[in-house]
Amino acid sequence: MNPTIVLVGRPNVGKSTLFNRLTKTRDALVADQPGLTRDRHYGIGRVGERDYLVVDTAGFDPVAKEGIMHEMARQAEQAIAEADVLLFLVDGRAGLTPHDEQIAARLRRADRPVLVVVNKAEGMDRALVAAEFHALGLGTPLPVSAAHGDGVRQLVELALAPFPVEPEPPEDVEKGPRIAIVGRPNVGKSTLINSLLGEERVIAFDMPGTTRDAISIPFERDGRQYTLIDTAGLRRRGKVFEAIEKFSVIKTLQAIEQANVVVLVLDAAQDISEQDAHIAGFILDAGRALVVAVNKWDAVDDYRRERVKVDIARKLNFLSFARFHYISALKGAGVATVMKSVDAAYAAAMVNLATPRLTRTLQAALAKQAPPRHGIFRPKMRYAHQGGSNPPVVVIHGTGLEHVPAAYVRFLERTFMEAFKLQGTPLRIQFRTAHNPFAAKE
Repeated sequence: MNPTIVLVGRPNVGKSTLFNRLTKTRDALVADQPGLTRDRHYGIGRVGERDYLVVDTAGFDPVAKEGIMHEMARQAEQAIAEADVLLFLVDGRAGLTPHDEQIAARLRRADRPVLVVVNKAEGMDRALVAAEFHALGLGTPLPVSAAHGDGVRQLVELALAPFPVEPEPPEDVEKGPRIAIVGRPNVGKSTLINSLLGEERVIAFDMPGTTRDAISIPFERDGRQYTLIDTAGLRRRGKVFEAIEKFSVIKTLQAIEQANVVVLVLDAAQDISEQDAHIAGFILDAGRALVVAVNKWDAVDDYRRERVKVDIARKLNFLSFARFHYISALKGAGVATVMKSVDAAYAAAMVNLATPRLTRTLQAALAKQAPPRHGIFRPKMRYAHQGGSNPPVVVIHGTGLEHVPAAYVRFLERTFMEAFKLQGTPLRIQFRTAHNPFAAKE
């Protein structure tokens, strides 16, 4: 499992800025205003060849007893329980505050490694800015600048040093595709697992939150080996308060990262929610092959069925690459077709794409629609080859490719997916721009 780094601290010390720096995204809102972050925010960070999970939290007030600050503190407490290592951010320009001391007192009871991170230290004497934070009694303070990146890599390497890199499991430990079953609570994930296995292997109960951990189950179907992963329901983060659920979200996200194919289970009896779209977005960001199973189809009338299909077309239109199935996990209706789509999605995700055919497909796409000009020059694409699997990666070589717009990248993705009939998996495009030998002379 990847280590989990949790960012904690009082409001407006730069936690979200550091989160964006670590994940190389702009997923967390950043502004010079305290209290902007309220829920936990999860992302994937990478240093060298090593991945880790990073969690951004709201401004932490451990003594808050009511109101929004109390709810934000509960979110931070949940994240602390999930952490492998805590980064306690303080403001080097504001200096040590009583609020910092309250948080430090709470973190000393957390039974987790803690690193004191003195943020906003750019342009300041490092030893001087860190000096007063020794009083927190949590080890040597580490001055950084999250906004400028100063000291951030060294900070992450120090945080991850106690956690050895786990080797890849031997091929004979788990055979066949790893299939993660994910979705909101009480949509029928465990019931679908039991239907696939033909036995009551996992608890299925009409109460949200029955499953609280990711459970791997090897099984065989039609002579082929698989590993099913039953996961906890992903609640909206503002609803995850119970201590017993403290690892649910993190383990579900890890299960998605480690899967070959994800089956997203939706509930036909409920509206397609924003949370369903968030889960689907995380699966897409992870690059995992996807099959969507709309469960409890037998329990709704024709009007409801039509409404569900309209909702899917409107809210999940970015999943056009995936196959949708309308099933009843309880009665086993449609489950066999889900597994056929899982096999097809896995084959598409692991496909080998021949370089000559990729290049011919690229040339056909260029003939149909050339990339738009950037100034007086047009990006030139010369040839393509495969750069990876799960998801398939197509690497295109040429010149001026840094100016190819996102809309044209999507056009190329659709072209390659149609040419190679890759249904069930996303596809990634990477560009490699040739070195200009005359750049130095210019």
